[in-house]
Amino acid sequence: MDSQTLLLAAAVLVTALLYSSVGHGGASGYLAVMSLMGVAQTVMRPTALLLNILVAGVASIQYVRRGHFSWRLFFPFAIAAIPCAWLGGRYSLPLAIYKQILGAALLVAAARMLLPKIDGPTRQPPPAAALLIGGGIGAISGMIGIGGGIFLSPVLLLMHWAPLRQTAAVSAMFILVNSISGLAGNLSAVGGLPSRTWVLAGAAFIGGIAGGHLGSQRLPLQAMRILLALVLIMAGLKLLMT
Repeated sequence: MDSQTLLLAAAVLVTALLYSSVGHGGASGYLAVMSLMGVAQTVMRPTALLLNILVAGVASIQYVRRGHFSWRLFFPFAIAAIPCAWLGGRYSLPLAIYKQILGAALLVAAARMLLPKIDGPTRQPPPAAALLIGGGIGAISGMIGIGGGIFLSPVLLLMHWAPLRQTAAVSAMFILVNSISGLAGNLSAVGGLPSRTWVLAGAAFIGGIAGGHLGSQRLPLQAMRILLALVLIMAGLKLLMT
């Protein structure tokens, strides 16, 4: 195993732990790390989606078991997102456009990490709005190789459609189904996954278990999230300026 793979695996483990603590799969973090290490675009997208599936799956189970998940809130967003993520996964963006969209997504992810905890009275989202938002997030997520939680969770919180823990739970499940759909579309277009992906998958699985447990138990990780946000900002700015 080469040194780059070991370094990537360590970065993936830490990223998975931090993201899963807020109900996210970590794709934007994996993409940031891979971008900074010069990994090819064709490898980045399917790898990030696979790692997302593992981490979001673990986080979903843990949040559901603790009673934070709402099927009623989840379904309207997911119904539109799943087919749109599959279509987005089949579409390959030109490299310059991909960098711009991914760079912007990483900055959104950084903002989400720095977003203060918003809680209070909530209301059910209008079905039409949920379908439109879910479909849009699904399409963008499939095209750039993320699960969409970095977009969905700020919407749920800022619109007061869900409290904090329920937002994390719904985002985790949303990321899981979106990532499966996006990966299916991407693999049907590009073929398979590189061999070292399975090493990274093991690291992500371990990080996901630890982060999901810590997040669902309300352990404060704000300082670590600030550090992760700084990494996302650096990677995002690097992509936007190249």
